[in-house]
Amino acid sequence: MATKHHLTSKPENLRWGAFSSEFEAVLEVESGDQVTIETISGGPEQIPDGAVGNLLPDHEAFIATNKPILPGHIMTGPVAVKGAEPGDVLEVRIIDVKLRQDWAWNMMMPLKGALPEDFPTRRVINIPLDRDRMMATPPWGVELPCDPFFGVMGVSPPPEWGPITSIVPQPHGGNLDIKELGAGATLYLPVFVPGANFQTGDGHALQGDGESCLSAAETALIGTFEFHVRKDLSHSMPRAETDTHYITIGIDQDLDDAAKQGLREMIKLICERTNLSREDAYSLCSLAADVRVSQLVNINKGCHVMLPKAALHGAGDAQGKGL
Repeated sequence: MATKHHLTSKPENLRWGAFSSEFEAVLEVESGDQVTIETISGGPEQIPDGAVGNLLPDHEAFIATNKPILPGHIMTGPVAVKGAEPGDVLEVRIIDVKLRQDWAWNMMMPLKGALPEDFPTRRVINIPLDRDRMMATPPWGVELPCDPFFGVMGVSPPPEWGPITSIVPQPHGGNLDIKELGAGATLYLPVFVPGANFQTGDGHALQGDGESCLSAAETALIGTFEFHVRKDLSHSMPRAETDTHYITIGIDQDLDDAAKQGLREMIKLICERTNLSREDAYSLCSLAADVRVSQLVNINKGCHVMLPKAALHGAGDAQGKGL
């Protein structure tokens, strides 16, 4: 029977800025288990004036005594999943995502973001969050609906990569910043080390595609994940699905090449699941798939391709096959 676990955001369960095969797991679970994971968000320079004195106890304790391993996010984990081996796929079902606090921060910085030549100054703003109504109110007063998700979800990279920053999305996942990956979505990550070693953080109360100014409404989240080792699948890139869509992901320093990779992955997915030719799959992408920009501001650009599941009905779609 599957077991439910709870992983707190106490300092000993956190890693700041990096993924690495050298990190020891802070929790080991069986395939099929659920883990509720607490996360925090932001170093001292990212905490807005309106939130000073209003930090979660774990957050305050951690940033008071720790420094980043590399520039990047504060992440909880790693969580090892028994039986996961290099070449497998880790299926991560995102069961639930909730806000942990009543504020978020948004930051722009010199030389960063999608328009660094237009915005050369540093700015951090406080965004109050109404957790009952699930609304965010930035300083200019408009209310925006919250739609929380984890910007960073990833497994350990290959050992030969050494420690890598959490800022740059890579084939192991990491800083994907895809807002469709909220509660109810499933993320599929290629496994590079025994146990896979999943980490998550970079909680967002809401975000627009591209995360244009550098950051979203960054906040502390608590999420419940269910992990499954998939030995019947083998990917070189992350994939995902929601109730309504299949999602493939492209990552590259060049936005055009990221889009091409995402499309090639979707053509591959369609051909795996149906009896369509590659030419038919390419045409189907042009007819029914949306190519969206997920990532503009973190060195590697990200594009994700979203295909409605209904577009494969009648095309020999192997329902339940998995991605």
